Amino acid sequence: MDIFNELMGGFAAAMTWQNLLFAFLGCLLGTIIGVLPGIGPVAGVALLIPLTLNLDATGAIIMLCAIFYGTAYGGTITSVLLNTPGEAASAITTIDGYAMTRIGKAGAALTIAAVGSFVGGTIATLGLVAAAKPLGELGLLVGPPEFFALMVVGISLLVALAGKSMVKAVISGALGLLIAMVGIDPVAGAPRFTFGMDRLLDGVSFVAVIVGVFGLSELLSYRKGSATPNVHAPNLRSLLPTGKEWRRSAPAMARGTGIGFGLGLIPGMTGSVSSLLSYGAEKKFSRYRNELGKGAIEGVAGPETANNSHANAALIPLFTLGIPASPTIAVLMGAFLQQGLTPGPTLFTEHSEIAWAIIASLFIGNLLLLVLNVPLVGLWTSILRVPTTILTALILLFMVIGAYTINFSVFDVFVMIGFGLLGLALRHLDIPLAPMVLTLVLGPLMERSLRESLEISQGDFSIFTSRPISAVLIGLGLLIIFSPLLKLRKPKALNEDPET
Repeated sequence: MDIFNELMGGFAAAMTWQNLLFAFLGCLLGTIIGVLPGIGPVAGVALLIPLTLNLDATGAIIMLCAIFYGTAYGGTITSVLLNTPGEAASAITTIDGYAMTRIGKAGAALTIAAVGSFVGGTIATLGLVAAAKPLGELGLLVGPPEFFALMVVGISLLVALAGKSMVKAVISGALGLLIAMVGIDPVAGAPRFTFGMDRLLDGVSFVAVIVGVFGLSELLSYRKGSATPNVHAPNLRSLLPTGKEWRRSAPAMARGTGIGFGLGLIPGMTGSVSSLLSYGAEKKFSRYRNELGKGAIEGVAGPETANNSHANAALIPLFTLGIPASPTIAVLMGAFLQQGLTPGPTLFTEHSEIAWAIIASLFIGNLLLLVLNVPLVGLWTSILRVPTTILTALILLFMVIGAYTINFSVFDVFVMIGFGLLGLALRHLDIPLAPMVLTLVLGPLMERSLRESLEISQGDFSIFTSRPISAVLIGLGLLIIFSPLLKLRKPKALNEDPET
């Protein structure tokens, strides 16, 4: 009953006209970001953070969360209409979504995708409501050593899943930690890595770094050959699917919701994994599996439901334990911290009204996505007719303005440019960017937990192994990191000449 009352209080706060406007704008901007191929949710959310810096904490986070799950649906539009995914998680939708467009069923595909996104997102948000209090109370029982160990596990998972090369992923994570250490030492009070520059005493601007590393480097690496897409007006005379298509979609949506919700809880898992596994489930369990790849509605309903279910479920570890489950969630976590909110168990004790208002806004945002997107398909196709050079110039201008308005400082613009070049170099070297952004966000929190733990134990590192929960978590983190190295030894042994 307490949860219900708090949720109703959250709805009361979220349904003020200002917060409804922020949710609407977030859904709209998120969908636009998803529609634009090559930008992606991480760069999109980072790019739009400057818009929220002057808002109150509730409105800012409501808008950013709406942008986050708006991108999850936006990528579907180009997947269906153009056979071009706006983001990686929508790639699998191109198979049957574009096939439906070619047979005149684009409207049905987009409607089913919108409804599936609503169903998956809403059910995952119900899971967040159910898990928030119990997991939050459990989190309050653990101390700094356990929090440090939990963050080690989160970083280990993302490093392990970030790319083909573990070494490159570790390098990326180490760079993020180094950047996070710039500024004043929180304990000793001495400057670190400031190189005598007073502007770095407060650290490097998180927003400038993220916009540079993800957004600017993406623009700089964008292929010159990707000119204006060849957009044809889709056949949208019948936006509503047939009764048979609704009935065929329902089981796919149910399976997609379960897959997306389960994988969304795991740090390091991406929405593209959920979408891919959902499509695989349809190939195995659907009664119409032989039609997949030829315009089967299940090939749209399952992956799109899984994608949005994953996006909303990924907020559960953030809200309850303070652990970002993906790079985009790590950027969101950075926005929380900039607003003076620390995600995790204390969020529901120190900022209960804000936390429940944000959760309530997730229900509202999913509904807004449903009523917003189907009528605006014509608008999205119009945006895609704009030449890539013009779009790139507009996005670059927006990045410069956003970086400048953080502190109204040209220095932050140069920081953004510098990290944009760094991001471009990392992309060229095939070094994943996700571990960097995660350690950049978690670095200060990890350092604080580490310092507090050592103060409790008077400098004795055995505090991490003498406490059962932290010992198990650190052991799990080490296992995640070193298990790929153990696998590498097996092929070596097989290749050895038995006679030598």
